[in-house]
Amino acid sequence: MTTEQQPASASPPAPPTLTAAIRHGDLDKKGGVPRRKTNLVVLGGSMVVDGGEGSMATTLFPVIAAALGLATSALGVLAAVGRIVGVVAGPAWVFLAKRYGRKLILAIATGFWGIWAIAAGLSQDFTQLLILYGIMAAGTAAAHAIVPEVIGDSFEDKKRGQVVGWLYGGTAALASLMAPLIGQLANVEDGWRYGFFVFGAINVLFGVLILVFYKDPGTGGGEAQLKTFTQQEREAASKITWAKVRSLVTIPSYLVLLGSRLLSSHLLVATFGVVLLVNEYGFDTALAATIMAPFGLGYLLGTFVGGFVSDALNKLSPNYGRVAMLQVAQALFAVAAFFATQFAYGGILPYLVLFAVVGLMQGLNPGVNRPLVMAVVPPELRAAAFAIYVSVVESLGFAVWTLTAGFLADEVGLQAVLLWLVCGVMLVNAVFLTLLYKPFKNDRLALIAELDARRDSILEAEARGTSPSV
Repeated sequence: MTTEQQPASASPPAPPTLTAAIRHGDLDKKGGVPRRKTNLVVLGGSMVVDGGEGSMATTLFPVIAAALGLATSALGVLAAVGRIVGVVAGPAWVFLAKRYGRKLILAIATGFWGIWAIAAGLSQDFTQLLILYGIMAAGTAAAHAIVPEVIGDSFEDKKRGQVVGWLYGGTAALASLMAPLIGQLANVEDGWRYGFFVFGAINVLFGVLILVFYKDPGTGGGEAQLKTFTQQEREAASKITWAKVRSLVTIPSYLVLLGSRLLSSHLLVATFGVVLLVNEYGFDTALAATIMAPFGLGYLLGTFVGGFVSDALNKLSPNYGRVAMLQVAQALFAVAAFFATQFAYGGILPYLVLFAVVGLMQGLNPGVNRPLVMAVVPPELRAAAFAIYVSVVESLGFAVWTLTAGFLADEVGLQAVLLWLVCGVMLVNAVFLTLLYKPFKNDRLALIAELDARRDSILEAEARGTSPSV
C-alpha cells in the first residue's frame, strides 16, 4: 500500500468551522464561549462582596475612628495600604493562575479569602486593623487582574465595552446600594465589626459557587481569528514567555495608558466623600452615607452608557473613537467633582444629585479603558497587563493620592484637598491622554496582524499534524 502525498500546489486547509468547535465543546450553539454569562454572574457577585468589605472602612470610618481613637489621616493610611498590598498581590495571583488555573485561584482569592474580613472585625486597635485589612485587600487584587482577562477571552472586541460596563457597573451599583445599609451600622454598638463578619462569610460562600459554576474560557476564546479553534490549539499558539511579558513595556500606547492611570485621582471622591460631608459640612455619618447610593446608581448608569458609547465609537472609528472618549471622560469627571465637593448646599438633597452625576462620570471609564488595553495587548498577556495597570500602577498612584489627601486634610481641610488633588489632577490627566492617539492606532493594527499570523500558524500545523509554532 502506498501513501499518497498532497501536492505542493494544493490549496491550504479550510479554516475551522463553528460546528467543529461546538462539537469539541469550545463554543456554544450561537458561536460564543460556553457559560460566559454564568461566569460573569458568579465573578460579579464575589466582586460585589469584595466592594462591600472595602467600603466598610470608608463608609463607617467616623465610628471606627471614634472606637479606636483615630485621626482623619488614618483613613488615608488604610486606603493606601489596601492598594499597596495589591502591588505585590496582583502579579502574584496572576502567576498562580497561570500555574494552577484561573478557576482555583479566583475561588481562593475572591471567595475563601473572606476569612480575613472576619478576622478584621475582631481588631482591637489600629495596628491590628491595618494588618488584617491589608491582607483582606490582597484577595481583591486578584479580580482586578484576572477578571478583565476572562472578559477578553470570552467576548469579541465589538462587545467588550458593554460587557465591562455591565459587570463593573452592576457590581459597583450593588455595592453602593449597600452603603446606606452599612451606614446604619453606625447606630449599632460595634456595628462595623458585624459588617466585616457578614461580608466575610458571604465571600466564603462565593468561593464555593465559583468552584461549582465557573467554566474557564481558555486563552484567546474572544478573538475572531482564534475562536473556532480548540482551546488546546489556541493555548499552544499563545504560550506565555518571560520575553513576551517584558514586551509589554515596548507597547507605546500601553505605556501612555499606564501614565494616565497614575494620574487617576478620581477614587478619592468615593474614599473621602462621606468624611467630607461629616467633617466639613456637618452631616451625621448615617445621613452622609446615603450619598453612596446615588453615587453607585450613577456609576451603574455611567458604565452602561459608557460601554454602549465605547462600542459605538469603536465601530465608527476603531483607531480613535475610544481614545477620544477616555479623554473627554476625565475632563467631565473633574467638572462634576468640582460642583459636588466645593460648595455647602445646606441640605443632603443637592449632594445626592451631584454625587450621582460624579458616579456617572466615573462610570464612563471601565467600558473604555479596559477594551483599550485589550485592543493592544495579546490575549496571553492581558492578566499581566491588568495586574500592572490596576494592581501596580493604579495602586501606587492611589496610595500616593490617599496618603497625601489624608495628611493634608488634617492641615488644610478636605475641601481644598479635593479641589487640587481631584479636580486639578483629572484635568491634567485629560490633557495627558492627547499622547495616546497616534500610538494606539499603530499598536492596535500590530496586534491584529499578530493574531492573523497565529491563525495561519495553527492552520499550517493542522496540515502538518504538528503543534503550532509560537
